[in-house]
Formats: sequence, structure tokens, C-alpha cells
Amino acid sequence: MTNSPETSAPFAPGSVAQAGPLLDSLERTLQDEYSVVRLPDDLAALDPTDAAKVRAVVTSGRNGVPSELMAALPNLEIVTNFGVGYDTTDVAQAVARGIRVTHTPDVLTDCVADTALGLMLDVFRRFGASERFLRDGAWESGGFPLTRRFSGSTVGVLGLGRIGQAIARRAAAFDTSILYTTRRPVEGVPWEHVASAVDLARRSDVLVIAVPGGAATENLVDAEVIDALGPDGFLVNIARGSVVDEDALIAALEDGRIAGAGLDVFAHEPHVPARLIRDDVTLLPHVGSGTHETRLDMRDLTLANLRAHLDGQPLPTPVPEMSAL
Repeated sequence: MTNSPETSAPFAPGSVAQAGPLLDSLERTLQDEYSVVRLPDDLAALDPTDAAKVRAVVTSGRNGVPSELMAALPNLEIVTNFGVGYDTTDVAQAVARGIRVTHTPDVLTDCVADTALGLMLDVFRRFGASERFLRDGAWESGGFPLTRRFSGSTVGVLGLGRIGQAIARRAAAFDTSILYTTRRPVEGVPWEHVASAVDLARRSDVLVIAVPGGAATENLVDAEVIDALGPDGFLVNIARGSVVDEDALIAALEDGRIAGAGLDVFAHEPHVPARLIRDDVTLLPHVGSGTHETRLDMRDLTLANLRAHLDGQPLPTPVPEMSAL
């Protein structure tokens, strides 16, 4: 078990480490306040003496603190994650060792939900494709093909946490019918609960994925779910690329078994399979929370978690698995 924050000594130089790139202003603040050290990308290059000094790691959802790195840091007390997703961090090992893990929920909910709405509108109305049509000079030869109406459609939301509910509220403003699937019905929401992802897809014009990443949801949206959407159904993913069987999605698109997709996340980011670069797919480079305002809010919350641990105060936003610590 690591030291509790109540008994921890002040952070000495080398106590705070950075894993992977972070927002520039966050990196500067960490350097100014803690003389942060950068952990090497190659674990073999990590000096054991330096590793033993590390008590806190600041990282992002893309890099995290995976099993091998965590095991190499014997005195680690806290992982502060810049991002709401933390599936790249070995939370099970952290719980076993008494290492605290935090993330930055809530502050990015609105921007991610806005992105989901934008993707839904684009896959139905094909605004991006029609703009490329105009820019390429094709309008001179005829009009752009007709598209689909989004208003009045049925939107299925897979996962109804903070972000899922924000997506549903936005979509409902377009007079859509909202369905959702979770393990158990969510109390206090006006939308219909559907028992399974397959049934949700079958009843939806667009399936929006808003579940956390990690082993529990890997390939949750598999070939059966994708096929249930049918040739008129769309798939939108603003969650994690690991949630979707990417090969099954590509096959369904190529065979015309679904109408299209809007994707902000991918299985092996930043790699995007060439077969996904199609006119019926809207592709974004994981920009769901990518606004100046949200990034600054995420920075401030990351720092607040780190400072709270150092000061022996309750953590503002520990990950749910930390409730037992």
C-alpha cells in the first residue's frame, strides 16, 4: 500500500512525472510547480533510481499508465489523467496497490455531445461531402444527390451516462425519438430503455456510442449489432475506437449493409484504415473535446486533483473504482 496523502511528505524534485505529451499550458504549469520529469517512451530506458522517486504521474487518456509502467514505479501514489477516459491505465493494479487514479469528467461533456450531434447531422445530410462536391467544381455539372432528413428520426444511444444524456437532450430538440441501452434503466429520464444493443440498433435510424472504453466494452458493437442497423442505419462513435469491431464495420460499409458512419475515434489511433476513407463516412481526428475552453477546464481539473492529493484533501474527481480507497 502506498503512503496516504495525510502522511506524504512534500513532493521533492523528481516526484512528479509526465507520461506522454500533454497540453502545453499544463506541461508548463507542472514544470513550474513541480520540476516534472518526463518518463521515457521506452520502459527499458527508465532508471530504477529515478523510478523510485516518482510519487505522481500526470498522463492523458491516450497514453495512460499501463501495467508495466505502473509496476516499475514502486512508490507511486496517484495517477492524474487529463481526459475522461482512463482505459489505458491499469486501474486494477492501482486499486490493489492503493494508488489513486483521477480523470476529468463533466468539463468535456458538452463539447463531446456537440460533436456527436454534428456527426449525426453530417451522416444524414452529408454536409462535408456536399462541400467537397462544391469545392471540386462538380456543381457546374449537376446538383448534389438528395440526402436523409435527421429531424423526426429515431436515435439510439448506447450508454446513458453524462455524455449519453447530453447527446439525447440535444437530439431530442430535433423532434427525434430517443431510445437507449444500459445495463439497467436510468431513473428520471424520459426516454425508452431497450434491453440489448442489437435491439437498440434494429430500432434506430442512427446508433450513437457513448459507453466507456476498456475490456468490458471491447468490440461491444460487433457484426451482429452493426447488421441490426440495416442498410438505412447510421453508426456514430464518439466514445472509444475499441468499442467497435472496426473490421466488421468496414465490411458492412463496403457491402452496403449500413448507410454510413460518423467516427471521431478509431481502434488504433492515430492510424485510420484506408478502407474507412469513404464518402459515406465522416471522419474526425478525435476532436470531440477539442475546444480551447474545454481543454483549459480539463487542465485545471487535472491540476486540482494533483494538488488535492499533495495537500491531503479529498480528490475532486477520482475514477469510480477508487471509491473503496
